[in-house]
Amino acid sequence: MEPKDRSSQESTVKIKYYTFEEFVEVVRSFHGFEAVGVLIGGFMVDEAYRHLPQGRLFDALCETPKCLPDAVQLLTPCTLGNGWLSVVNVGRYALTLYDKETGVGVRVFIDPAKLEQWPEIRAWFFKLKTKKEQDLARLLYEAKTAGASICGTQLVRVPHRLRDKKHRGQFAICPQCKESYPFDDGLVCLACSGEEMYEQVQPDITGEQVLTEISTSYQVL
Repeated sequence: MEPKDRSSQESTVKIKYYTFEEFVEVVRSFHGFEAVGVLIGGFMVDEAYRHLPQGRLFDALCETPKCLPDAVQLLTPCTLGNGWLSVVNVGRYALTLYDKETGVGVRVFIDPAKLEQWPEIRAWFFKLKTKKEQDLARLLYEAKTAGASICGTQLVRVPHRLRDKKHRGQFAICPQCKESYPFDDGLVCLACSGEEMYEQVQPDITGEQVLTEISTSYQVL
């Protein structure tokens, strides 16, 4: 997704093919607001690409589900849907772009030791301020100015167990809920075997009933 108007000024802060300001708008449209985590993630993706050979296809691995996967999906061909992006939630703000065949790639992470001169980013990163207390203008300024300078990089090899793709097998009809599910999950689907996802309010309700139910639940809250 390339912007229509590219800047030719070398002094302009760029995130891949976007100016910083353009990427802010892209993030706002995709994520719902100017998520600083996605913006910094954009610099991280850009930094990873700087260390990788051109013309090769890479997979991506994020170590947190918070914001960082959105940056990867906005700036690379890797998405959760096509299976080229994996999320292994170990709680670290880091991503890796790696060769599909060898697993060799570049890991980029926020380095806490490099945050001292960026107080607003540090406060955001360590949750020292609530969202209401954050100075968004200052935070965006620091993110734009700091760029990838707050990051560390490592040459890594992603192990097979994290990059082997799980292919879809046969599907069956669950004898309990009567819905389709991967047969490899067992004799019944995971939801019916105890992995409950939600409470069912009422089966097969109409759109009007949904609106009424949601409105009523908000009034109760």
